Amino acid sequence: MANVENSEIRYLNPATEVVRKKKYCRFKKAGIKYVDYKDPEFLKKFLNEQGKILPRRITGTSLKFQRKVAQAVKRARAIALLPYVTDLLK
Repeated sequence: MANVENSEIRYLNPATEVVRKKKYCRFKKAGIKYVDYKDPEFLKKFLNEQGKILPRRITGTSLKFQRKVAQAVKRARAIALLPYVTDLLK
């Protein structure tokens, strides 16, 4: 029989607890009430590299302001301040 005392269970990595940073709405924190569609540099923070609008779960934006951001991005695209589709926007 094998030595029973040396049969300890060992794990490759110890169990760790994932601590995530709390997401917050940057509009509520800064007190912004109006999302300006004429400011493409600010709106680029809410777009990925292909020019798609990032979802709320990634940006942390509240539902109210996510709708305003989406409308502002669409308006900026319509007047050619932002592209509809691109490669490497940032």
